[in-house]
Amino acid sequence: MKVKTILVSQPEPKVENSPYFDLIEKQKVKIDFRPFIHVEGVSSKDVRSQKVDLDDYTAIILTSRNAVDHFFRIAEEMRFKVPDSMKYFCQSEAVAYYLQKYVVYRKRKIYVGKRTFHELCPLIKKYKTEKFLLPSSDKLKSSVPDILDELAVNWKQATFYKTVVSDLSDLRDVYYDILVFFSPSGIQSLLQNFPDFEQNDTRIAVFGNTTIQAATDNGLRVDIKAPTPETPSMTMALEKYIKEANKR
Repeated sequence: MKVKTILVSQPEPKVENSPYFDLIEKQKVKIDFRPFIHVEGVSSKDVRSQKVDLDDYTAIILTSRNAVDHFFRIAEEMRFKVPDSMKYFCQSEAVAYYLQKYVVYRKRKIYVGKRTFHELCPLIKKYKTEKFLLPSSDKLKSSVPDILDELAVNWKQATFYKTVVSDLSDLRDVYYDILVFFSPSGIQSLLQNFPDFEQNDTRIAVFGNTTIQAATDNGLRVDIKAPTPETPSMTMALEKYIKEANKR
């Protein structure tokens, strides 16, 4: 079966040089982008109900740009003036760079990991006398609390925002050759929006082992997997598949 149409369950890239746009050009396929999930902030009342007083913490662990946005949103709602002495531990450079939206970067104590949460740990351990707050979504990776407990630091996790299934009802009668997923939540959204979904000739592309597991656990056939040694990105995996499918 040839591939002509693809639906990517994420927002459309904002950069002009996205590899998805190269894929459209080179393989002559139509790619639509549509987030299957979205983030909604919880109220300051909900945060308080988790027994969180922002005054109690001297350091914030930030794992994503959403965490940055919702920490400062809650601080504003609580009328909490974030002190200049607050330390920020950012999982990646992208998160640290985004923090500049809210603080004057050079005047703050900001510590940056390389990419994964594990790579941030030596910095957290170095400052183990701090009181750490981890503002996160309700879908926090289970490995994160385990890692922090192992470090034996004083920390607390609180849900500042939630991952919510998007309404996809307008796609009910729209068919794509390939559906692309990046998280178990995306798979959940598909099946919640379309409980009678039948895969038939639709190809499913997934990124990451947990997403593969969620797809197979729900009876979906996974046709395209990434990352692999040969195709470390989703666009590379799609291109390889499309080349083979469309030359038949």
